[in-house]
Amino acid sequence: MKLLPQVFGWLLLGFVRLLTGAQARWLGCPPKAEQRIYFANHQSHADLVMIWAALPQELRGITRPIAAKDYWTASPFRAWITREVFNAIYVNRTKSDDQDPLEPLIQALTQGDSIILFPEGTRGHTGEPQAFKSGLYNLARQFPQVVLVPAWINNVQRLMPKGEVVPVPMLCSVTFGEPIGLQDHEDRTEFLARARQAVLDLREA
Repeated sequence: MKLLPQVFGWLLLGFVRLLTGAQARWLGCPPKAEQRIYFANHQSHADLVMIWAALPQELRGITRPIAAKDYWTASPFRAWITREVFNAIYVNRTKSDDQDPLEPLIQALTQGDSIILFPEGTRGHTGEPQAFKSGLYNLARQFPQVVLVPAWINNVQRLMPKGEVVPVPMLCSVTFGEPIGLQDHEDRTEFLARARQAVLDLREA
C-alpha cells in the first residue's frame, strides 16, 4: 500500500473505533487468513467501513469489500478511499446486458482474495435482512473451496441512518458466525433462505 493511503487508513481506523468501538465478536469461527466470503446484513453505507474496521490487520489486507459503484464513485474522495484504502470491488446496482454483475467478484475470488458481500443487494429499512439475491448462491457453486462466513452488523443503522451524512457516536459490533456451505442437491431458494437465517441468528447471539 502507498504511504498516503496507508496513513489515511490508520487514521480512519482509529476514528471508526473511537466512534463505534468496532467490536468484533468471533463466535462461530476464529479470525483466520484463509479465503473467505463474509456475508452480512445491510443497513447503511457505513456497513462497508464497519466490517473493514472490525477485521484484524492481517485479514484487512487480503479482504476486499463490495462497493456500489454509483454511490462510492460519486465524488473523487469516495472513489479514492474505496480504491486506495479499502481496495474495494465496484459493482453496478443496475443490470447491464453487456456485463455480468458478478464478474468483478469472480475475478477477485479467482485471484485468491477474500470478499465482503451484502447479499440483500441494497440497504434495508427494517431490523431484519431482506431476501438474499442469487449472487451468494452462484459464487458458492463456482467456488466451493471458499469458506462462507455469516456476519451480523449491529447498530450501524443508528450510527448513520439512510439519508444522513454525519455519523452519530454509537457502540457498534460485528458478530461472525459459524461458516456454512452449499449442501449436495440444495437448490438456490433453500440455500439463500438458510444463509439469511444464519445471519439473522447472530442478531441475538
